Amino acid sequence: MIKYFKKSPQGIPIVEESEQKAFYKKLKWQVFISATLGYGLYYVCRLSLNVVKKPVVDAGVLTESELGIIGSALFFTYAIGKLTNGFLADHSNIKRFMAIGLLVSALANLVMGFTSTFIFFALCWGVNGWAQSMGAPSCVVSLSRWYKDKERGSFYGFWSTSHNIGEALTYILTAVVVSYFGWQWGFRAAALVGLLGALLISIFFHDTPESKGLAPVNEDFRKEKTSTWSEQKEALKNPYVWILALSSAFMYISRYAVNSWGPYYFEAAKGYSLTQANSLIAISAVCGIVGTASSGFVSDKFFKGRRNIPVLIFGLMNVLALSLFLLVPDKIWWLDALSMVVFGLGIGALICYLGGLMAVDITSKKASGAALGIVGVMSYAAAGIQDIASGYLIENNKTIVNGDTIYNFDTISIFWIGAALMSVLLALLTWKKT
Repeated sequence: MIKYFKKSPQGIPIVEESEQKAFYKKLKWQVFISATLGYGLYYVCRLSLNVVKKPVVDAGVLTESELGIIGSALFFTYAIGKLTNGFLADHSNIKRFMAIGLLVSALANLVMGFTSTFIFFALCWGVNGWAQSMGAPSCVVSLSRWYKDKERGSFYGFWSTSHNIGEALTYILTAVVVSYFGWQWGFRAAALVGLLGALLISIFFHDTPESKGLAPVNEDFRKEKTSTWSEQKEALKNPYVWILALSSAFMYISRYAVNSWGPYYFEAAKGYSLTQANSLIAISAVCGIVGTASSGFVSDKFFKGRRNIPVLIFGLMNVLALSLFLLVPDKIWWLDALSMVVFGLGIGALICYLGGLMAVDITSKKASGAALGIVGVMSYAAAGIQDIASGYLIENNKTIVNGDTIYNFDTISIFWIGAALMSVLLALLTWKKT
Protein backbone atom coordinates (compact mmCIF):
# COMPACT_ATOMS: atom_id res chain seq x y z
CA MET A 1 0.00 0.00 0.00
CA ILE A 2 1.31 3.45 -0.99
CA LYS A 3 1.91 5.91 1.83
CA TYR A 4 1.55 9.66 1.46
CA PHE A 5 3.32 12.13 3.72
CA LYS A 6 2.01 15.45 2.37
CA LYS A 7 -0.31 17.01 -0.16
CA SER A 8 0.18 19.52 -2.93
CA PRO A 9 -1.52 22.94 -2.79
CA GLN A 10 -4.26 21.44 -4.97
CA GLY A 11 -4.85 18.71 -2.37
CA ILE A 12 -3.24 15.93 -4.43
CA PRO A 13 -1.36 13.34 -2.32
CA ILE A 14 2.41 13.33 -2.89
CA VAL A 15 4.12 9.95 -2.82
CA GLU A 16 7.16 9.39 -0.61
CA GLU A 17 10.33 9.55 -2.66
CA SER A 18 11.45 6.02 -1.79
CA GLU A 19 8.22 4.62 -3.20
CA GLN A 20 7.83 6.84 -6.24
CA LYS A 21 9.65 4.59 -8.70
CA ALA A 22 7.61 1.52 -7.83
CA PHE A 23 4.38 3.52 -7.82
CA TYR A 24 5.22 5.15 -11.16
CA LYS A 25 6.06 1.79 -12.74
CA LYS A 26 2.79 0.27 -11.54
CA LEU A 27 0.69 3.16 -12.81
CA LYS A 28 2.35 3.47 -16.19
CA TRP A 29 1.77 -0.24 -16.85
CA GLN A 30 -1.86 0.17 -15.86
CA VAL A 31 -2.09 3.08 -18.29
CA PHE A 32 -0.46 1.11 -21.10
CA ILE A 33 -2.51 -2.08 -20.65
CA SER A 34 -5.84 -0.28 -20.21
CA ALA A 35 -5.08 1.97 -23.20
CA THR A 36 -4.22 -1.03 -25.38
CA LEU A 37 -7.16 -3.22 -24.37
CA GLY A 38 -9.56 -0.28 -24.13
CA TYR A 39 -8.75 1.02 -27.60
CA GLY A 40 -8.95 -2.52 -28.95
CA LEU A 41 -12.53 -2.66 -27.69
CA TYR A 42 -13.16 0.71 -29.35
CA TYR A 43 -12.42 -1.09 -32.61
CA VAL A 44 -15.00 -3.79 -31.94
CA CYS A 45 -17.61 -1.01 -31.81
CA ARG A 46 -16.15 0.57 -34.96
CA LEU A 47 -15.93 -2.49 -37.23
CA SER A 48 -19.24 -4.20 -36.45
CA LEU A 49 -20.81 -2.81 -39.63
CA ASN A 50 -18.12 -4.39 -41.81
CA VAL A 51 -19.03 -7.90 -40.65
CA VAL A 52 -22.74 -7.55 -41.37
CA LYS A 53 -22.55 -5.87 -44.82
CA LYS A 54 -23.19 -8.98 -46.93
CA PRO A 55 -25.99 -10.34 -44.68
CA VAL A 56 -27.65 -6.90 -44.68
CA VAL A 57 -27.52 -6.71 -48.50
CA ASP A 58 -28.71 -10.32 -48.86
CA ALA A 59 -31.65 -9.56 -46.54
CA GLY A 60 -32.65 -6.62 -48.75
CA VAL A 61 -32.28 -4.13 -45.89
CA LEU A 62 -29.70 -1.88 -47.60
CA THR A 63 -27.81 -1.62 -50.92
CA GLU A 64 -24.04 -1.45 -51.41
CA SER A 65 -24.22 2.30 -52.17
CA GLU A 66 -26.26 2.93 -49.03
CA LEU A 67 -23.72 0.95 -46.99
CA GLY A 68 -20.96 3.05 -48.53
CA ILE A 69 -22.72 6.25 -47.47
CA ILE A 70 -23.34 4.88 -43.97
CA GLY A 71 -19.70 3.81 -43.65
CA SER A 72 -18.53 7.22 -44.80
CA ALA A 73 -20.67 8.90 -42.12
CA LEU A 74 -18.39 7.36 -39.49
CA PHE A 75 -15.22 8.34 -41.32
CA PHE A 76 -16.24 11.96 -41.89
CA THR A 77 -17.40 12.59 -38.33
CA TYR A 78 -14.35 10.69 -37.11
CA ALA A 79 -12.09 12.87 -39.25
CA ILE A 80 -13.52 16.11 -37.87
CA GLY A 81 -13.59 14.70 -34.35
CA LYS A 82 -10.02 13.44 -34.64
CA LEU A 83 -8.84 17.01 -35.27
CA THR A 84 -10.95 18.76 -32.63
CA ASN A 85 -10.70 16.02 -30.02
CA GLY A 86 -6.97 15.72 -30.68
CA PHE A 87 -6.54 19.36 -29.68
CA LEU A 88 -8.91 18.97 -26.73
CA ALA A 89 -7.17 15.83 -25.44
CA ASP A 90 -3.97 17.82 -24.81
CA HIS A 91 -5.98 19.90 -22.30
CA SER A 92 -8.31 17.19 -20.92
CA ASN A 93 -8.59 14.63 -18.16
CA ILE A 94 -7.95 11.81 -20.62
CA LYS A 95 -9.37 9.11 -18.33
CA ARG A 96 -12.86 10.63 -18.46
CA PHE A 97 -12.43 11.64 -22.09
CA MET A 98 -11.67 8.09 -23.26
CA ALA A 99 -14.30 6.34 -21.11
CA ILE A 100 -17.10 8.65 -22.28
CA GLY A 101 -16.14 8.10 -25.93
CA LEU A 102 -16.41 4.32 -25.68
CA LEU A 103 -19.66 4.51 -23.71
CA VAL A 104 -21.31 6.62 -26.43
CA SER A 105 -19.93 4.31 -29.15
CA ALA A 106 -21.40 1.28 -27.39
CA LEU A 107 -24.82 2.95 -27.11
CA ALA A 108 -24.77 3.83 -30.84
CA ASN A 109 -24.14 0.16 -31.68
CA LEU A 110 -26.93 -0.89 -29.35
CA VAL A 111 -29.44 1.34 -31.15
CA MET A 112 -28.33 -0.02 -34.55
CA GLY A 113 -29.08 -3.53 -33.34
CA PHE A 114 -32.75 -2.58 -33.11
CA THR A 115 -33.31 -0.66 -36.37
CA SER A 116 -33.28 -1.38 -40.10
CA THR A 117 -33.86 2.12 -41.50
CA PHE A 118 -31.20 3.77 -43.67
CA ILE A 119 -31.47 7.20 -42.04
CA PHE A 120 -31.12 5.79 -38.51
CA PHE A 121 -28.16 3.68 -39.59
CA ALA A 122 -26.43 6.75 -41.02
CA LEU A 123 -27.19 8.96 -38.00
CA CYS A 124 -26.08 6.38 -35.44
CA TRP A 125 -22.95 5.51 -37.38
CA GLY A 126 -22.08 9.20 -37.65
CA VAL A 127 -22.47 9.60 -33.86
CA ASN A 128 -20.30 6.51 -33.45
CA GLY A 129 -17.61 8.14 -35.58
CA TRP A 130 -17.50 11.21 -33.35
CA ALA A 131 -17.30 9.08 -30.20
CA GLN A 132 -14.61 6.89 -31.74
CA SER A 133 -12.44 9.97 -32.34
CA MET A 134 -12.03 10.40 -28.57
CA GLY A 135 -10.07 7.15 -28.16
CA ALA A 136 -6.76 7.47 -30.02
CA PRO A 137 -5.94 11.05 -28.89
CA SER A 138 -6.45 10.02 -25.26
CA CYS A 139 -4.07 7.09 -25.68
CA VAL A 140 -1.37 9.01 -27.54
CA VAL A 141 -1.48 11.87 -25.04
CA SER A 142 -1.18 9.30 -22.23
CA LEU A 143 1.97 7.87 -23.84
CA SER A 144 3.47 11.36 -24.04
CA ARG A 145 2.56 12.06 -20.40
CA TRP A 146 3.64 8.72 -18.90
CA TYR A 147 6.56 7.50 -21.08
CA LYS A 148 10.01 8.94 -21.70
CA ASP A 149 11.32 9.86 -25.14
CA LYS A 150 13.70 6.90 -25.40
CA GLU A 151 10.90 4.38 -24.84
CA ARG A 152 7.97 6.14 -26.47
CA GLY A 153 8.51 4.63 -29.95
CA SER A 154 8.53 1.08 -28.63
CA PHE A 155 5.47 1.53 -26.44
CA TYR A 156 3.65 3.43 -29.19
CA GLY A 157 4.19 0.39 -31.39
CA PHE A 158 3.02 -1.99 -28.68
CA TRP A 159 -0.05 0.18 -28.01
CA SER A 160 -0.88 0.27 -31.72
CA THR A 161 -1.54 -3.48 -31.58
CA SER A 162 -4.87 -2.47 -30.05
CA HIS A 163 -6.12 -1.93 -33.61
CA ASN A 164 -5.29 -5.51 -34.48
CA ILE A 165 -6.69 -6.93 -31.24
CA GLY A 166 -9.99 -5.20 -31.96
CA GLU A 167 -10.00 -6.32 -35.59
CA ALA A 168 -9.27 -9.94 -34.68
CA LEU A 169 -12.05 -9.96 -32.08
CA THR A 170 -14.46 -8.42 -34.58
CA TYR A 171 -13.72 -10.63 -37.58
CA ILE A 172 -13.71 -13.83 -35.54
CA LEU A 173 -16.13 -13.46 -32.60
CA THR A 174 -18.58 -10.99 -34.13
CA ALA A 175 -18.70 -13.00 -37.35
CA VAL A 176 -19.56 -16.15 -35.38
CA VAL A 177 -22.30 -14.31 -33.48
CA VAL A 178 -23.77 -13.00 -36.75
CA SER A 179 -23.63 -16.47 -38.34
CA TYR A 180 -25.67 -17.98 -35.53
CA PHE A 181 -28.00 -15.18 -34.42
CA GLY A 182 -28.33 -12.78 -37.37
CA TRP A 183 -26.89 -9.40 -38.33
CA GLN A 184 -28.68 -7.46 -35.55
CA TRP A 185 -26.67 -9.33 -32.93
CA GLY A 186 -23.44 -8.16 -34.55
CA PHE A 187 -24.26 -4.66 -33.27
CA ARG A 188 -25.69 -5.83 -29.96
CA ALA A 189 -22.64 -7.95 -29.14
CA ALA A 190 -20.33 -5.03 -30.02
CA ALA A 191 -22.33 -2.81 -27.66
CA LEU A 192 -21.86 -5.22 -24.76
CA VAL A 193 -18.13 -5.39 -25.42
CA GLY A 194 -17.95 -1.58 -25.54
CA LEU A 195 -19.68 -1.21 -22.18
CA LEU A 196 -17.15 -3.61 -20.67
CA GLY A 197 -14.32 -1.55 -22.15
CA ALA A 198 -15.66 1.71 -20.72
CA LEU A 199 -15.68 0.12 -17.27
CA LEU A 200 -12.09 -1.10 -17.73
CA ILE A 201 -10.89 2.38 -18.72
CA SER A 202 -12.66 4.09 -15.83
CA ILE A 203 -10.86 1.84 -13.33
CA PHE A 204 -7.31 1.44 -14.69
CA PHE A 205 -6.60 4.40 -17.01
CA HIS A 206 -4.96 7.48 -15.41
CA ASP A 207 -4.74 11.13 -16.42
CA THR A 208 -1.24 12.45 -15.57
CA PRO A 209 1.63 11.52 -13.24
CA GLU A 210 0.97 14.82 -11.45
CA SER A 211 -2.60 13.74 -10.69
CA LYS A 212 -1.09 10.85 -8.71
CA GLY A 213 1.46 12.97 -6.85
CA LEU A 214 4.35 12.20 -9.22
CA ALA A 215 6.65 14.56 -11.11
CA PRO A 216 6.16 15.11 -14.87
CA VAL A 217 8.00 12.50 -16.95
CA ASN A 218 9.03 14.56 -20.00
CA GLU A 219 10.84 17.88 -20.15
CA ASP A 220 8.16 19.45 -22.38
CA PHE A 221 5.69 19.28 -19.50
CA ARG A 222 8.10 21.09 -17.16
CA LYS A 223 8.40 24.11 -19.45
CA GLU A 224 6.65 27.20 -18.24
CA LYS A 225 7.68 29.55 -21.04
CA THR A 226 5.53 27.96 -23.76
CA SER A 227 1.84 27.17 -23.50
CA THR A 228 0.15 24.10 -24.92
CA TRP A 229 -1.74 26.26 -27.41
CA SER A 230 1.46 27.83 -28.76
CA GLU A 231 3.03 24.39 -29.24
CA GLN A 232 -0.12 23.26 -31.06
CA LYS A 233 0.12 26.26 -33.39
CA GLU A 234 3.69 25.26 -34.24
CA ALA A 235 2.47 21.78 -35.14
CA LEU A 236 -0.12 23.32 -37.49
CA LYS A 237 2.61 25.31 -39.25
CA ASN A 238 4.93 22.32 -39.74
CA PRO A 239 4.80 21.29 -43.46
CA TYR A 240 6.23 17.84 -42.74
CA VAL A 241 3.28 17.06 -40.45
CA TRP A 242 0.91 17.78 -43.35
CA ILE A 243 2.94 15.68 -45.82
CA LEU A 244 2.84 12.79 -43.36
CA ALA A 245 -0.90 13.36 -42.96
CA LEU A 246 -1.39 13.13 -46.72
CA SER A 247 0.75 9.98 -46.92
CA SER A 248 -1.30 8.48 -44.11
CA ALA A 249 -4.50 9.44 -45.95
CA PHE A 250 -3.57 7.32 -48.97
CA MET A 251 -2.46 4.50 -46.69
CA TYR A 252 -5.84 4.63 -44.95
CA ILE A 253 -7.61 4.24 -48.29
CA SER A 254 -5.88 0.90 -48.76
CA ARG A 255 -6.26 -0.02 -45.10
CA TYR A 256 -9.99 0.52 -44.94
CA ALA A 257 -10.53 -0.84 -48.43
CA VAL A 258 -9.56 -4.24 -47.00
CA ASN A 259 -11.12 -3.74 -43.54
CA SER A 260 -14.42 -2.36 -44.86
CA TRP A 261 -14.82 -4.27 -48.11
CA GLY A 262 -12.39 -7.19 -47.79
CA PRO A 263 -15.00 -9.62 -46.42
CA TYR A 264 -17.44 -8.53 -49.15
CA TYR A 265 -14.75 -8.99 -51.82
CA PHE A 266 -13.82 -12.48 -50.64
CA GLU A 267 -17.50 -13.50 -50.66
CA ALA A 268 -18.51 -11.83 -53.94
CA ALA A 269 -15.35 -12.26 -56.03
CA LYS A 270 -13.98 -15.57 -54.77
CA GLY A 271 -17.00 -17.39 -53.39
CA TYR A 272 -15.97 -17.79 -49.74
CA SER A 273 -18.64 -18.15 -47.05
CA LEU A 274 -19.20 -15.33 -44.54
CA THR A 275 -17.18 -17.12 -41.84
CA GLN A 276 -14.37 -18.06 -44.27
CA ALA A 277 -14.15 -14.51 -45.64
CA ASN A 278 -13.99 -12.91 -42.21
CA SER A 279 -11.48 -15.51 -41.05
CA LEU A 280 -9.15 -14.48 -43.89
CA ILE A 281 -9.45 -10.83 -42.90
CA ALA A 282 -8.80 -11.89 -39.30
CA ILE A 283 -5.44 -13.30 -40.47
CA SER A 284 -4.39 -9.78 -41.44
CA ALA A 285 -5.51 -8.50 -38.05
CA VAL A 286 -3.52 -11.14 -36.18
CA CYS A 287 -0.40 -10.60 -38.31
CA GLY A 288 -0.87 -6.87 -37.89
CA ILE A 289 -0.22 -7.37 -34.19
CA VAL A 290 3.30 -8.55 -35.04
CA GLY A 291 3.89 -5.73 -37.53
CA THR A 292 2.59 -3.04 -35.21
CA ALA A 293 4.20 -4.34 -32.02
CA SER A 294 7.61 -4.62 -33.65
CA SER A 295 7.47 -1.35 -35.62
CA GLY A 296 8.48 1.07 -32.87
CA PHE A 297 11.02 -1.33 -31.38
CA VAL A 298 12.63 -2.00 -34.79
CA SER A 299 13.01 1.69 -35.60
CA ASP A 300 14.22 2.54 -32.08
CA LYS A 301 16.65 -0.37 -31.85
CA PHE A 302 18.04 -0.79 -35.38
CA PHE A 303 17.54 2.64 -36.97
CA LYS A 304 18.26 4.86 -33.93
CA GLY A 305 14.72 6.23 -33.83
CA ARG A 306 14.57 7.03 -37.56
CA ARG A 307 11.41 5.84 -39.30
CA ASN A 308 12.23 6.57 -42.97
CA ILE A 309 13.72 3.22 -44.03
CA PRO A 310 11.17 1.08 -42.14
CA VAL A 311 8.23 3.05 -43.56
CA LEU A 312 9.56 2.46 -47.10
CA ILE A 313 9.93 -1.29 -46.52
CA PHE A 314 6.48 -1.72 -44.98
CA GLY A 315 4.90 0.55 -47.58
CA LEU A 316 6.15 -1.66 -50.40
CA MET A 317 4.84 -4.69 -48.50
CA ASN A 318 1.41 -3.06 -48.50
CA VAL A 319 1.54 -2.62 -52.29
CA LEU A 320 2.62 -6.25 -52.77
CA ALA A 321 -0.15 -7.58 -50.48
CA LEU A 322 -2.90 -5.67 -52.29
CA SER A 323 -1.59 -6.90 -55.63
CA LEU A 324 -1.80 -10.51 -54.44
CA PHE A 325 -5.22 -9.88 -52.91
CA LEU A 326 -6.77 -8.28 -56.00
CA LEU A 327 -4.88 -9.48 -59.07
CA VAL A 328 -5.14 -13.23 -58.45
CA PRO A 329 -8.81 -13.91 -59.30
CA ASP A 330 -8.95 -17.62 -58.53
CA LYS A 331 -10.01 -18.99 -55.16
CA ILE A 332 -6.63 -20.21 -53.85
CA TRP A 333 -6.86 -20.22 -50.08
CA TRP A 334 -3.15 -20.36 -49.25
CA LEU A 335 -2.41 -17.46 -51.62
CA ASP A 336 -5.27 -15.38 -50.25
CA ALA A 337 -4.06 -16.17 -46.72
CA LEU A 338 -0.50 -15.15 -47.72
CA SER A 339 -1.77 -11.81 -49.06
CA MET A 340 -3.45 -11.18 -45.70
CA VAL A 341 -0.26 -12.10 -43.81
CA VAL A 342 1.82 -9.60 -45.81
CA PHE A 343 -0.95 -6.99 -45.66
CA GLY A 344 -1.26 -7.37 -41.89
CA LEU A 345 2.48 -7.02 -41.30
CA GLY A 346 2.78 -4.04 -43.63
CA ILE A 347 -0.31 -2.08 -42.67
CA GLY A 348 0.24 -2.83 -38.98
CA ALA A 349 3.58 -1.04 -39.05
CA LEU A 350 2.31 1.80 -41.24
CA ILE A 351 -0.54 2.51 -38.81
CA CYS A 352 2.14 3.11 -36.18
CA TYR A 353 4.53 5.16 -38.33
CA LEU A 354 2.30 7.19 -40.66
CA GLY A 355 -0.78 7.06 -38.44
CA GLY A 356 0.80 9.17 -35.72
CA LEU A 357 4.26 8.29 -34.41
CA MET A 358 6.27 10.14 -37.07
CA ALA A 359 4.20 13.30 -36.62
CA VAL A 360 4.46 13.07 -32.82
CA ASP A 361 8.24 12.63 -33.15
CA ILE A 362 8.73 15.96 -34.93
CA THR A 363 6.44 18.06 -32.69
CA SER A 364 6.41 19.06 -29.02
CA LYS A 365 5.05 16.48 -26.58
CA LYS A 366 2.61 19.17 -25.43
CA ALA A 367 1.10 19.03 -28.93
CA SER A 368 0.93 15.23 -29.32
CA GLY A 369 -2.85 15.27 -29.56
CA ALA A 370 -2.77 18.10 -32.08
CA ALA A 371 -0.23 16.30 -34.30
CA LEU A 372 -2.33 13.16 -34.15
CA GLY A 373 -5.42 15.21 -34.95
CA ILE A 374 -3.89 16.68 -38.10
CA VAL A 375 -2.93 13.23 -39.33
CA GLY A 376 -6.29 11.85 -38.28
CA VAL A 377 -8.48 14.38 -40.07
CA MET A 378 -6.69 13.71 -43.37
CA SER A 379 -6.62 9.95 -42.88
CA TYR A 380 -10.25 9.47 -42.04
CA ALA A 381 -11.54 11.97 -44.57
CA ALA A 382 -9.75 9.82 -47.16
CA ALA A 383 -11.18 6.65 -45.59
CA GLY A 384 -14.67 8.14 -45.86
CA ILE A 385 -14.19 9.05 -49.52
CA GLN A 386 -12.92 5.50 -50.06
CA ASP A 387 -16.04 3.96 -48.55
CA ILE A 388 -18.38 6.00 -50.78
CA ALA A 389 -16.25 5.43 -53.89
CA SER A 390 -15.81 1.71 -53.22
CA GLY A 391 -19.52 1.16 -52.60
CA TYR A 392 -20.40 3.05 -55.78
CA LEU A 393 -17.80 1.26 -57.92
CA ILE A 394 -18.82 -2.19 -56.64
CA GLU A 395 -22.53 -1.60 -57.21
CA ASN A 396 -22.06 -0.03 -60.65
CA ASN A 397 -19.69 -2.71 -61.90
CA LYS A 398 -21.96 -5.68 -61.29
CA THR A 399 -24.39 -7.32 -63.68
CA ILE A 400 -27.22 -9.82 -63.28
CA VAL A 401 -26.94 -12.82 -65.61
CA ASN A 402 -29.63 -15.50 -65.41
CA GLY A 403 -30.36 -14.50 -61.83
CA ASP A 404 -26.67 -14.60 -60.81
CA THR A 405 -24.75 -11.49 -59.77
CA ILE A 406 -21.43 -11.04 -61.60
CA TYR A 407 -18.92 -8.52 -60.21
CA ASN A 408 -16.10 -6.71 -62.01
CA PHE A 409 -13.43 -5.48 -59.57
CA ASP A 410 -10.92 -4.11 -62.14
CA THR A 411 -11.58 -0.43 -61.35
CA ILE A 412 -11.54 -1.08 -57.61
CA SER A 413 -8.16 -2.81 -57.94
CA ILE A 414 -6.60 0.24 -59.64
CA PHE A 415 -8.06 2.55 -56.98
CA TRP A 416 -6.84 0.54 -53.99
CA ILE A 417 -3.37 -0.36 -55.27
CA GLY A 418 -2.80 3.16 -56.63
CA ALA A 419 -3.54 4.63 -53.19
CA ALA A 420 -0.93 2.37 -51.59
CA LEU A 421 1.68 3.52 -54.12
CA MET A 422 0.90 7.21 -53.53
CA SER A 423 1.36 6.71 -49.80
CA VAL A 424 4.89 5.38 -50.33
CA LEU A 425 5.86 8.21 -52.69
CA LEU A 426 4.63 10.94 -50.31
CA ALA A 427 6.42 9.37 -47.32
CA LEU A 428 9.69 9.64 -49.27
CA LEU A 429 9.35 13.45 -49.25
CA THR A 430 9.97 13.44 -45.49
CA TRP A 431 13.07 11.21 -45.75
CA LYS A 432 15.57 13.66 -44.23
CA LYS A 433 13.24 14.88 -41.49
CA THR A 434 12.09 11.48 -40.21
